[in-house]
Amino acid sequence: MPNPPYLEPAMPVTPATTALRISFIGGGNMASALIGGLAGKLTDAAHLYVVEINPEARARLQQSGVRTSEAIDATVGNSDVIVLAVKPQQMREVVAALKPFVTTQMLISIAAGIRAVDLSRWLDGYGAIVRTMPNTPALIGKGITGMVALSGVSAQQRAHADAIMRAVGATVWLDDEALIDPVTALSGSGPAYVFYFIEAMQRAGEALGLTAAQAGELSIATFVGASELAANATDPVSVLRERVTSKGGTTHAALVSLADSGVADAIVRAIEAASARGKALGEEFGRG
Repeated sequence: MPNPPYLEPAMPVTPATTALRISFIGGGNMASALIGGLAGKLTDAAHLYVVEINPEARARLQQSGVRTSEAIDATVGNSDVIVLAVKPQQMREVVAALKPFVTTQMLISIAAGIRAVDLSRWLDGYGAIVRTMPNTPALIGKGITGMVALSGVSAQQRAHADAIMRAVGATVWLDDEALIDPVTALSGSGPAYVFYFIEAMQRAGEALGLTAAQAGELSIATFVGASELAANATDPVSVLRERVTSKGGTTHAALVSLADSGVADAIVRAIEAASARGKALGEEFGRG
């Protein structure tokens, strides 16, 4: 049986990848995580260039050996890859400033809600664009990123994009950009659902007499352990759940209560709502 996507080995890094010149437009948390995963590993820190308007962020980035600037300039045009890591509301203005320097580079967008087809349209049909949706566990190298490439992305560029995003976790490639909205809803927003569930478990533990520290440690460790078990198991998670559930036992009582409360259906509806909102944002940001 083939490994699921999160267990697949990373694509081999070609010699050309190790000398990639990568410019980041925006130096926030996700960009910083990528830079930390790339510098000295996938490419030399001296090959990384970050455009960041915040002087404190620039100073922090410079400590890792990368070059920085407060504005987009010709240096960006000398890159092999340009990573767009700004807020969605800023993207159109950034693309307008970037346009004179875009020639043959691959663009990777990690901005939520900005469709690759709109980026291409703003750049007069430029096609070497990869849209991605990473999630916050990337900050500790445990992320997962949904990715889709426009037709102008070459096989070599696709391999480079994959290697770049695997610097902070696993990757899942999609054939249709419309599927980025479900990815955003499932894994992009997903950490918040996990935190929400952990909060509820902690509250229940405290209500039953545990200290806040005890309830927190038990809840978080349970999520970490169960996730690792699921990631390494060859059986579906439904089978893992059944193995923990003895009829008439404590787990069975909890699952019956969850079912009676319609929790599973509520989670599905919540993710559907997030996906619909992602689609609406894409239409809103891409309008005009």
